[in-house]
Amino acid sequence: MDRELLKKRKQVIYEFMCSDLYVPMKAKELAVLMDVPREEREALNQVLESLMAEGKVERSKRGKYSKAERKGLAGVFIGNIRGFGFVSIEGETEDIFIPETYVNGAMHGDTVQVELLPGKVEAGKRKEGKVVKILERGVVRVVGTFQKKKTFGFVVLDDLRIGQDVFVPIEHSKGAVDGHKVVVELTYYGSDRRKPEGKVVEIIGHINDPGTDIMSIVKGYGLPTEFPEKVLNQAERVGKPVSTADMAGRMDIRDWQMVTIDGEDAKDLDDAITLTREGGLYHLGVHIADVTNYVQEHSALDVEALERGTSVYLVDRVIPMLPHVLSNGICSLNQGEDRLALSCMMVIDSKGNVVDHRIAETVVRVDRRMTYTSVRKILKDKDEAERAEYEGLVPMFELMEELAAILREKRRKRGSIDFDFPETKILLDQRGKPIEIKPYERNVATKIIEDFMLIANETVAQDFFWQELPFVYRTHDVPDTEKIRKLRLFIHNFGYSMKVGQEEIHPKELQKLLEKIEDTPEEPLISRLTLRSMRQAKYTTDCIGHFGLATQYYCHFTSPIRRYPDLQIHRIIKEALRGKMTEKRIAHYEKILPEVADHSSKRERRAEEAERETDKLKKVEYMSEHIGEVFEGVISSVTAWGMYVELPNTIEGMVHVTNLTDDYYHYEESAYELVGESTGKRYKLGQAIQVEVARADKVLRTVDFVLPEDLMESPGEDG
Repeated sequence: MDRELLKKRKQVIYEFMCSDLYVPMKAKELAVLMDVPREEREALNQVLESLMAEGKVERSKRGKYSKAERKGLAGVFIGNIRGFGFVSIEGETEDIFIPETYVNGAMHGDTVQVELLPGKVEAGKRKEGKVVKILERGVVRVVGTFQKKKTFGFVVLDDLRIGQDVFVPIEHSKGAVDGHKVVVELTYYGSDRRKPEGKVVEIIGHINDPGTDIMSIVKGYGLPTEFPEKVLNQAERVGKPVSTADMAGRMDIRDWQMVTIDGEDAKDLDDAITLTREGGLYHLGVHIADVTNYVQEHSALDVEALERGTSVYLVDRVIPMLPHVLSNGICSLNQGEDRLALSCMMVIDSKGNVVDHRIAETVVRVDRRMTYTSVRKILKDKDEAERAEYEGLVPMFELMEELAAILREKRRKRGSIDFDFPETKILLDQRGKPIEIKPYERNVATKIIEDFMLIANETVAQDFFWQELPFVYRTHDVPDTEKIRKLRLFIHNFGYSMKVGQEEIHPKELQKLLEKIEDTPEEPLISRLTLRSMRQAKYTTDCIGHFGLATQYYCHFTSPIRRYPDLQIHRIIKEALRGKMTEKRIAHYEKILPEVADHSSKRERRAEEAERETDKLKKVEYMSEHIGEVFEGVISSVTAWGMYVELPNTIEGMVHVTNLTDDYYHYEESAYELVGESTGKRYKLGQAIQVEVARADKVLRTVDFVLPEDLMESPGEDG
């Protein structure tokens, strides 16, 4: 049965089984009731078997099918520093809350079986449950700070969600001393009466040594630090200069005017641009390094790249997916050097429609390696010196700006959502200490590259969708209706509204909301809540569309140096171009791609979490050098327990309600304000406010602010 048809039929049958009208029945009775023709009975059995495999449907001893009783649900336990936790169940939109008394020995990351608590399942409220069985331990190794006693030691863990120290017998301490950051392998997971136990398997360094803090996060997330020797040797062997034989059968476009545009410190340049205009049509070429020419399927390089899934960009280092000899060498589109590429060449009309395209294996040679700063100077600042230096390229840059604006407007009209949160740029000294933190704003050049990569990704995805070949898509499902309902109620307090259909919301409604709140005091909060109401983008083998971009077709094609899904689809594209996509190869890809997509999504999430943690760590470290200093900020969120204040440098901290000592403050939920009982003083969203840095906690990775006058009134209080 066709995959899309199977998916639709499963949905119809499962919805029917969930309805009040349904009673358990055999497949034959179900077929009669649903008016399924005899010749399609086998397909109905296939649907029922598929639903059973997913755990959604169960069959009784008498052969009757019904919706599965979901008393015992399996999911991943997410711990919390305060002792309680949540269980995340795949396919469910909301986690199950686990009170502390029902955690039953589960640790953060464990796969557990959970039962819903009777009387705690109410419409519109979060479900509560209890852990009844630990199916699989999720954490084998942990990272923390060693503390030595006379005859033993224990490790205070960095990940506070695990919640307990680990006992280490002295003979298993590997010579660690007080203050050493260590990796501990758990040998016993603890009980009500005994702490977890483990043995030190690695000493990272002393807590005060430069780089130890970041390396502790690296080890804590299980990120790789070195490439196996076999992989490095293979990279050296394959990373040879482009030969005449390598170019055979490829489209030679080395004489096209071509540039790369990247950040000043970028070393892996995997995309180059060509652009001309003829007869009112734009001819845009997005040329991507042909990494698959050097990373063959099943090779040591390929196995390692798949395991890593993605490059990880931490504040002080990059953990690459491929060895530098490839990513910075033969796979980087370096200026003036012959390189192999996979090119998507598009013909685009004045409305931003791709009226024709061609995907081809090419040989390229980049004319100039440009930076975002330089292109911004040329286009935005009209810098005469910069324009003179790149005189021959200026017309192409101006054409790029023109086409990018057309593509952006087309996306805007169809409802593409753009969350324009400023990224953080953290500058460190040689010892790894943060010396400056500032917002890293997107400029005209970064937007041009973004727009061109988006259109190339869409074009490639649409092409291969209609070829009906196995593929890896980048998808973003529609938001959960319950979260959208809550968002709708929330924004109503500020006088905003959204149209929501019976089934789902259109991305254009969220886009319109973001446009309405632009430059208003409530913009930061509503933007963040809107983002939280959306699902995570992920990799899938089904082309279910990308909600955020408001497009039916999307994939990741443009970064095979740093993302495995891009590398994987390059392989598929090249086999299709060479006419080698046989039934055998199709079956091969249908078998491996679901796991590739799922694994890549998990690796992406791991990388994002590690990147976030290192940023938070350095922000806290930076603020710890500014205790007692006063900053101007903006109230970005107001809650019953206090208000969050964001500084111009993107650092956010909290003024706890207990530190507002000049009055007793009530939280007015309808207005999202804190109001003084006696003074009537109000603190509300978007309000400019001065704050003093009271505490920066590197363990919790939080920053506490107080108001300067409160600190003066209560000098004896501990912030």
